[in-house]
Amino acid sequence: MAAGRAEAIAAWRGFTLVEVLVALSILAVALLAASRASGLTVTASADHRDRLLANWVADNRLNDHQARDSWAAPGEYGGSERQAGLEFQWREQVSATPNPRFRRVEVTVRRAAAGERVLATRVGFLVRREGQP
Repeated sequence: MAAGRAEAIAAWRGFTLVEVLVALSILAVALLAASRASGLTVTASADHRDRLLANWVADNRLNDHQARDSWAAPGEYGGSERQAGLEFQWREQVSATPNPRFRRVEVTVRRAAAGERVLATRVGFLVRREGQP
């Protein structure tokens, strides 16, 4: 029985260098793919955060008009607002509508850094109440 065991141990030689290198290269490719997926998740999460905050800024602008019951003159207005520690620039385009008692307000928001893309756009309407100038 001991002789059979000794022959079995002698027949087993282990992995060759080529097999180890192939296994390591497969493992490296898998780790790179996992790392890339993780990086994309982080980037998508940051983009989602920026878009969410930009939507809040746009909503704040429209809600501010509603709360103040304002009647803005047609034209373009702009400013900046801080949300969650980030600076955003907003632009409002106020335009007349076929009905003289309504004004259309389009708010676009982007990060304050120059050349940033538009992250959020919201459209709302202002209503002139009776007796309002």
